[in-house]
Amino acid sequence: MNINYKLIGLSKKMVFFAAVLVGIFHILNVSGFVSMSAMTVRAFHLMVMMFICFVTPAKDNRKNNIADTIIRIMLGIGTLFSGIYILKRWEIIVSSGGVTNKFDVLVGILMIFLVLEATRRSVGWMLSLITIIFLLYPFVGPYLPLIIRSRSYSVSRISTFLFTSTEGIFGIPISVSATYIILFCIYGAFLSEFGASEFLYNLASSVTRKVIAATAKTSIVFGALVGMISGSAAGNVAITGSLTIPMMIKEGYKPEKAGAIVAVAATGGQIMPPVMGAAAFIMAEIIGEPYVNIMKAAILPAILYFLSILIIVHLEAKKEKIDMHETRSKGIFIGEVVKKGWYFAIPILILIYMLVIGYSPFKSAYYSTLVLLGVYIVSHKAFSKEIVFKILSALEKGSKDTVSIAIACAASGIIVGILSITGLGSKISSMIITLSGGQPIIALILTMIFSLILGMGLPTTAAYLVLASVVVPALVQMGIPLLSAHMFVFFFGCISTITPPVALASYVAAGIAGTDLNKVGWTAFKYGLVSFVLPFMFVYGPSLLLNGEFSMIITTVVFSIVGVFAIACSIVGYFRGSLAIWQRILLFIAGVLLVNEGLVTDILGLFLIVCVYITNLNYKNISA
Repeated sequence: MNINYKLIGLSKKMVFFAAVLVGIFHILNVSGFVSMSAMTVRAFHLMVMMFICFVTPAKDNRKNNIADTIIRIMLGIGTLFSGIYILKRWEIIVSSGGVTNKFDVLVGILMIFLVLEATRRSVGWMLSLITIIFLLYPFVGPYLPLIIRSRSYSVSRISTFLFTSTEGIFGIPISVSATYIILFCIYGAFLSEFGASEFLYNLASSVTRKVIAATAKTSIVFGALVGMISGSAAGNVAITGSLTIPMMIKEGYKPEKAGAIVAVAATGGQIMPPVMGAAAFIMAEIIGEPYVNIMKAAILPAILYFLSILIIVHLEAKKEKIDMHETRSKGIFIGEVVKKGWYFAIPILILIYMLVIGYSPFKSAYYSTLVLLGVYIVSHKAFSKEIVFKILSALEKGSKDTVSIAIACAASGIIVGILSITGLGSKISSMIITLSGGQPIIALILTMIFSLILGMGLPTTAAYLVLASVVVPALVQMGIPLLSAHMFVFFFGCISTITPPVALASYVAAGIAGTDLNKVGWTAFKYGLVSFVLPFMFVYGPSLLLNGEFSMIITTVVFSIVGVFAIACSIVGYFRGSLAIWQRILLFIAGVLLVNEGLVTDILGLFLIVCVYITNLNYKNISA
């Protein structure tokens, strides 16, 4: 027993050292002080991330017995061996024109196994299972129906392709994790460690202090602000929910509604620039667009997303007469907030400015982190041991926050590699075109369903990568613009975190609210219904992605806001009074018509809203 405690203690020290080391490694790499090849960065990144995953003691002490501890350490050693091996062999393989040997095959098989096990431990069994299914395809492909049949592949061919090329484990997904994602996770950890969360909460509270449903709206604005610097839905829920959910419950909100509001708001963090979800960085790499273009395209959909939640919360407060007077005078004055935490605004503004003028995302995150440190030290007029501990803690936290994303990227690399070497991606694209009869709207609905199903069991990054490889080519072939197609898939991958039966963001919120998981999940799904319409809006109205003439963009935005308002009224069942079922249906139809670009649909949508408004004037208290 004493030996086990010592091993666990040693494991914790190794994890801390590895996390700080990999953080420093990536900062040095992006700083330009050290020059390293892309493969070196990718291999070292994945090696350390998997090592941290394996060696970290389990949260459940029952799983920290001597046998489990030894297994974790052995897996960690295997990871170090595989990682160091590819770091040593890579240049030799490249210089020989890609010639590999039997030992490369064996180590490749070991690495694939380790990636699968790390995925199971850090992400969940679903992604591991899907990856295994794709791994089996090259060997069972010759025996499948003609439409998805493939030629036979040897174990050595698959192993070396996935392990020694840049189209498998060490492909684009892990490249993005090792450059963009790790730097932004460290940046977010520095902000959090130095107190930015409290500043952003106080800022949100000061902005909403004079409005109806102030606490609920504070949680929404807080979620949007946190989402600007963090792209993790579950992480955003943990940050925002711990502060706002108990306050909402205290002021009269049912626990499931309080949890749902936070879950939906936190999910929007993945689509809120400047720091969007990890998949957004991968999107930029896949389509060859600067990340700033992805940011610009996401601005209006993100604003409409958060606007819809604010409207729903406002209408529900009016309908149920929740905190109509109590919270209007609460909150801190904005002047006091800015005075106490002005130095947090500077690095965030620097980040946005650098991205807009064309700096790479990782350079922007690097310089913004340096600026944060500088202004914090200047504002406190000292460089103390406390600041050193904060720096080390931020490096540790940022690296640990990257672990599950990096491993999901490695597993996704295996899937993308199999799709590439076998041509399965093009086969599935052809099937989608056939199933949809060549009709874009049917293909989009099928894509929505696939996205939500995949998103239930996979992290957003993995779900997006799979769909970007097999579905997006079909959408593009049917005439949908490349960026719109990728944004469509990305958007639905994000909102899958509030889509039952598996809704990760909702489940985290339910834990904080202390209520039933399913109640929060279905309530969040209801509050987020507008977000299911938004992706169709920017596919059929590309002006929402800031694509087109300025006058058309303004017109589209105005009608989209009215459409979002109509759908929100339909969801809540309130519009200058309670609504009957038929009125709610008409408003929903009106909203859908308004979000579709076109004069005829806009006129019809406005006409339906006017009809509901007139009929509701004399029936304000009709039961919904």
